[in-house]
Amino acid sequence: MKRRTFFSSTAVAGSAAAGALATSATGAPLRMAFVYFPNGAIQDAWWPKGEGKDFELSRTMLPLEKLRHQIQVLGGLDHVNATPGPDGAGDHARASGSFLTGVRVKKTAGADIHAGVSIDQVAANHVGHLTRFPSLELTCDAVRKSGNCDSGYSCAYQYNLAWRSATQPIAPEPNPRLLFERLFGAGSPAERGKNLKLRQAQQRSVLDFVRDDARSLQRKLASRDKEKLEEYLGSVREIEKRIEKAERFGDAPNPAVDTPAGIPTGFEEYIRVMFDMLALAFQTDSTRIATFLLANEGSNRAFPEINIAEGHHFLTHHRNQPDMMDKVAEIDGFYMRQFARFLDKLEQTKDVDGHSLLYNSMIVYGSGNADGNRHTHVNLPILLAGGGGGTLTPGRFMKIGSKPATNLFLSMVDRLGVKGLERHGDSTGRVETI
Repeated sequence: MKRRTFFSSTAVAGSAAAGALATSATGAPLRMAFVYFPNGAIQDAWWPKGEGKDFELSRTMLPLEKLRHQIQVLGGLDHVNATPGPDGAGDHARASGSFLTGVRVKKTAGADIHAGVSIDQVAANHVGHLTRFPSLELTCDAVRKSGNCDSGYSCAYQYNLAWRSATQPIAPEPNPRLLFERLFGAGSPAERGKNLKLRQAQQRSVLDFVRDDARSLQRKLASRDKEKLEEYLGSVREIEKRIEKAERFGDAPNPAVDTPAGIPTGFEEYIRVMFDMLALAFQTDSTRIATFLLANEGSNRAFPEINIAEGHHFLTHHRNQPDMMDKVAEIDGFYMRQFARFLDKLEQTKDVDGHSLLYNSMIVYGSGNADGNRHTHVNLPILLAGGGGGTLTPGRFMKIGSKPATNLFLSMVDRLGVKGLERHGDSTGRVETI
């Protein structure tokens, strides 16, 4: 994707009025994102040697060497609700389904899916009014909300990180062009403002038609079908609210960046373009909350970019065979290189207060699987990047003991100014050491 230089001089919409809500001590936006990679990691290649600030990056984390001052590797975080129980097999679905919700998802391949509100949406419900978009959801995979994907578990659990409610996953956007146009409008920089307003008007017209048609249909439905229709209409109302909110914020930012052509054919370029879109959304303060599913949990993608023809999931069941383990470690490193590139972009971009975007961010990178060969869900491979606007202490490897990963998430939303949240999922407290 071609791009021109773009330095944000955008005023922070709403931050002055918001006080400490989702802002740093300097008043700059404070951002939070969750980036998910599938199938766990090769443990020996993931965990650093040493502890505290005296640590040596592992093979998988070597791409982060020049950013080590901006990361915390956190050992001991668990998701026990992803472990096997009476519901039997289905570790991949439980891994991603519980990652941001902290709950044990219901085993069903039907329409009666049940998880929990994800922590990103908890945050968006509190601070989303400060930006044009309460949150953004991205993926470099398919978009699926139904079907049987893992031993009787719905595909909804593996293809969606964000959950608006226990029964409503939020479908991520897989197309960088559509994401860009949603954020800034279609066409050349001179056309985007007009095209965005036209699109909003068209959306309003379609929504009016859908609402009127649904009212007519509602009178003819049985009670169970009426419930599903009402859930659908709730999604319609959410879109209406987004349009109204965008109009209240006035003209959208118009970055001097070319619109992406669409989904790249190469996976590496695909991930990079989507990370660039996320960085641009943060830079323009279009949102402060995001999730990015690099690939669905259980993904069996091959990696010709690094000369690996076998599928990722297949290789993770390596039975301790060195050649297979080495290939999985190479895939882990591939994902980490893309993440490191994203962090470096944030580090090199100045925020409105003179600090970097990364300094004013909290970005989790992790997986709901630990050892993909054994399907374990304790001591998960998780790191936290960014300075949290000066509230975090990066540059170390912390062994915090066996604690729910949701404890970390609570500590993060505390820093966004979210008040009164006593628990999330299976949390037992906060991680006070970050």
